[in-house]
Amino acid sequence: MAPLRGPKPEPQPGPGAEAGSAGRRFTWEQIAARTGRGQPPQPRWLVIHRKVYDISHFHRRHPGGARVISHYAGQDATEPFIAFHTNKELVRKYMSSLLIGELAPDQPSFEPKKNKLLVKDFHELRATIERTGLLKTNHLFFFLLFLHILLLDVASWFVLWYFGTSLVPFLISAVLMTIAQSQAGFLQHDLGHLSVFSNTKWNHLVHEFVMCHLKGLSASWWTLHHSQHHAKPNCFNKDPDISMHPLVFALGKKLSVELGMQKKKYMPYNHQHKYFFIIFPVLVAVLFQGYSLYFIVQRKIWRELAWTLAYYIRLFFAFEPLLGIKGLLGFFLLFKLLESTLFTWISQSNHIAMHIDYDNNMDWFSTQLQATCNVDQSLFNDWLTGHLNFQIEHHLFPTMPRHNYWKVAPLVKSLCAKHGIEYKSKPLLSSFADILHSLKDSGELWLNAYSHG
Repeated sequence: MAPLRGPKPEPQPGPGAEAGSAGRRFTWEQIAARTGRGQPPQPRWLVIHRKVYDISHFHRRHPGGARVISHYAGQDATEPFIAFHTNKELVRKYMSSLLIGELAPDQPSFEPKKNKLLVKDFHELRATIERTGLLKTNHLFFFLLFLHILLLDVASWFVLWYFGTSLVPFLISAVLMTIAQSQAGFLQHDLGHLSVFSNTKWNHLVHEFVMCHLKGLSASWWTLHHSQHHAKPNCFNKDPDISMHPLVFALGKKLSVELGMQKKKYMPYNHQHKYFFIIFPVLVAVLFQGYSLYFIVQRKIWRELAWTLAYYIRLFFAFEPLLGIKGLLGFFLLFKLLESTLFTWISQSNHIAMHIDYDNNMDWFSTQLQATCNVDQSLFNDWLTGHLNFQIEHHLFPTMPRHNYWKVAPLVKSLCAKHGIEYKSKPLLSSFADILHSLKDSGELWLNAYSHG
């Protein structure tokens, strides 16, 4: 489930929504079989607040993308529904035609294998957060963030204009632009999660401006991609952020051993902790920039195309008179590569060293905690990572404004302690080192299984 974006689909009856169908009763065993898979393909059902919905036809029209909602087919989707949607009453208007029944009275409100007490405690934590206003935005905070991004952007140009284009000013300018682009990336992330404005439409409009005009990337593509990551983090075949397994990297203990046992070798995975430095940032730079433009044109998102073209035009007229064509091309490639390198280390420090597996349909709290870890708080870490050093809190409450993460962190730690769940937080450099340690370990596991399995 992901926030509404783009044109709203007209409410239409689902294939099981015949008259009187809302009175039908179902068991979890029946629902678990409706995943859209099998031969012939099964329908797609999911449960929200004990109500059973048939999304077999609707999933392709889901404004947040077909894949993210399909990831919960055959499962309880109550928690992601609450986490992703800010205007739930509007969404329910479009859900009514998909309703085919509800859980039978003797059925629990979520799958029997899930921890009932943990789910109950997390619901109470969520209620406390809503009651204390931790989902409300400080608009001055985000305005100052936006202002400092613009100042960094202008400073990058000013250094070249005032000091000339020799090597030192050129590198300083590239670093300033890298920081500006990185910080713009974190701001678009806030907007994409609907955490800046109370009005969803304003979040989407400003998200397009920041992502397309300040970074030259597609806001719609990012939303469709990123919402899947949040719905099922580190779940193979569901989280696109680990889709580099197995073509480029062998990730996670279980998946790496499985790959080795199958005698599959697309890359020398036992050396992946060495080639990570080069391959991952280059892949990010090329795929993000290239595929994003392809996505805009292929989907005919003309407003995003206009904003993106304006980004390149602005860059050309600002820097070409100072650097020339070749100098501008070199400048662009340098700051894009620097930005993707910074993004790679920051984004992977929270996830790649954590548990990676197939989807085991765990409760929301456990799903997020096993796949995410934090980086210790400091003013520098908060700024450098866009407050994504509070990755655990962000994943539990994706629409929460980032300036409130530190306030909810003690409550999350307390809930972890109560249920014996590890709340993992590391120093910044240790989190970077753990990326390499994890890759080295999974590469060795693959090699051992490949050689002796």
